[in-house]
Amino acid sequence: MEKSLQAPIRYLKGIGPKRAISFEARGVSTIEDLLYYFPFRYEDRRNFTTISKLEEGKAATIRVEVLASGEHRSFRRRNFSITEIAVADDTGKIFCVWFNQPYLKNYFKSGVNLILYGKAERYGAKLQMNSPEFEIISESENEPLSIGRIVPIYSLPQAIGQRYLRQMVKNVLDEYLPALHDFLPYDLRQAYGLSNLAKSILEIHFPESLEGQQEAYRRLSFDEFFLFQLPLALRKSRKKEKLGIAHKTEGNLVHEFMEKLPFKLTSAQEAVIEEIKHDMASPTVMQRLLQGDVGSGKTIVAFIASLMAIQGGYQVAFMVPTEILARQHYENIVKRTAYGVRREKAFKIGLLVSSQDKQEKEKTYADLKAGKIDLIIGTHALLEKKTEFKNLGLVVIDEQHKFGVGQRALLPEKGINPDVLIMTATPIPRTLAITLYGDLDVSVINSLPPGRKPIVTKAISEEKKSWLYSLLEEKLRLGQQAYIIYPVIEESFALDIEGAKKMFAQLKEGALKDYSLGLIHGRLKDREQENIMAAFKSGKTQVLVATTILEVGIDVPNATVMVIEHAERFGLSQLHQLRGRIGRGSEESFCVLVWAAETQDSKARIEAMVKYSDGFAIAEQDLKIRGPGEFFGSRQHGLSELKIGNPLAQMQLLKKAREAAIALIKKDPQLAERQNLALKEKLLQRFPEYEKLIVVG
Repeated sequence: MEKSLQAPIRYLKGIGPKRAISFEARGVSTIEDLLYYFPFRYEDRRNFTTISKLEEGKAATIRVEVLASGEHRSFRRRNFSITEIAVADDTGKIFCVWFNQPYLKNYFKSGVNLILYGKAERYGAKLQMNSPEFEIISESENEPLSIGRIVPIYSLPQAIGQRYLRQMVKNVLDEYLPALHDFLPYDLRQAYGLSNLAKSILEIHFPESLEGQQEAYRRLSFDEFFLFQLPLALRKSRKKEKLGIAHKTEGNLVHEFMEKLPFKLTSAQEAVIEEIKHDMASPTVMQRLLQGDVGSGKTIVAFIASLMAIQGGYQVAFMVPTEILARQHYENIVKRTAYGVRREKAFKIGLLVSSQDKQEKEKTYADLKAGKIDLIIGTHALLEKKTEFKNLGLVVIDEQHKFGVGQRALLPEKGINPDVLIMTATPIPRTLAITLYGDLDVSVINSLPPGRKPIVTKAISEEKKSWLYSLLEEKLRLGQQAYIIYPVIEESFALDIEGAKKMFAQLKEGALKDYSLGLIHGRLKDREQENIMAAFKSGKTQVLVATTILEVGIDVPNATVMVIEHAERFGLSQLHQLRGRIGRGSEESFCVLVWAAETQDSKARIEAMVKYSDGFAIAEQDLKIRGPGEFFGSRQHGLSELKIGNPLAQMQLLKKAREAAIALIKKDPQLAERQNLALKEKLLQRFPEYEKLIVVG
């Protein structure tokens, strides 16, 4: 009887309920998940480096014996321990140090054999490795998976070691590999020179050679790209068949608004408007992605597109991720229509957010259904079943990365094939965007409005805060305003809110006691948040202490200083989004990152922030640092499936996978041919929501 790859991992010998929980936290629930839990790097342990041959600053693997170990406390930081060991091989001695991991002293007994991987640094006459990866080796045991070969190194689930995990993977490979059927058609594998699936899975875990590992890497990366591209190719082919609305893009409403704008649109904005105009005038459904850096003027472009739909008698739904942003858009658009449209041609703008009372919501639902609201701005509340439209003609989704793919698909379903404009301030290189968002046409606003001065970005340590407070006082005395951001991480949400509150109290009584401060965070009621933001926008509050609730879309031109505390705890795109809250007026602005170098990744993020101001360059660095799965986020279903493929490093392979997907869908749009049935099954296993798309066509 054939083994099932979907069998739960907990029933494997040696795992059990406790370890199963650790594996599940890493996304490993089934046998197949374990087969696809790939190493993140390899060590060539056919030949180790010796201590005498270590090069300063260069990572290396050594096999050593523990001579002595100890632990002491830091004099500078309370409750901070330092574990230090001395190790040696036949050629010399080196010290190793780990910070704030006191439990390690239990492992490093004298005489224990270790494999260490890290960079050697010199401190005076002393050679030292800081926080190297380690593995304990037992001389009495046979170590065929850990010694004398190219050894896989995995990201470890909690309380699970490398040797245990390697053995577990090897056992599963031995027992279940025959049950792994290749879902790629033979002709396709031949055409693109791809090895078979079982061989690739075996080689990716336990490569016989570096060449074999690379061949496996190429095959498995192609699989991920191909499975991601297939639904895009399907949607693209269906889009061509789908008739939408041929909007009346020329008209008085648009012309009058654009003539009375108090500023000149950039050439990039004008070019994008022409692309949108062309799409909306066509009877084919528009599905366009608008990329633009923070503050590049995407919202005004989206509003002009909205006017094109409204002047033809259609309704527009404008969805944003936060209530603060929804209210800001609502207020700004109400102001703009005051000078952009004559009163007799005025149209009705509505707001729909979760915090509105039941009566207000019910009236909005009724007006939308009756066609009395032309443009509705809202949050996820727009997705509720009660939200019905009389004649929905355009859907605008702002900050698309904040919504899942499934959520984004729900809003257009409330109309009959409305046009869709998706906006993002997380830009990625155009060629990559076209390949990754294959079902969308891509527009880019790659310039900022005139008069914007570049933002000065500085990274400082806690010790240099006196300079920071001098800068803040200087700017505040000039009548300018500042943000001070404190991080919130889901796992310690309450703790971090307390941190923000504590900082607020300290600043109010200390360094900034002569100025008016406000505090905003996600635990406050929506009405409280609204009042605090209104006080800051009006200038009544000079300094706003906030959590990352401010990441998206807040626009206060008088704010010229952005302080980000514990900057190492933020992602690069998050830091860039926060920096984009300033620099919106004519005054010079400063972004100050207060940080401690915790990891190589955090250091790389901070360095990228100081070096780059362009969002596309930032995004490219972010992709390099985090890898594609983390960069695109778990919400971006499909992109987060990239466990091994890297679009930035494997652009040519990604293009080939796209080419193969388009060709296959053109030939067999329902994947009904015999050689494609296994592929169809795999696709629906990975993306069940596409069943209707494939089966119905």
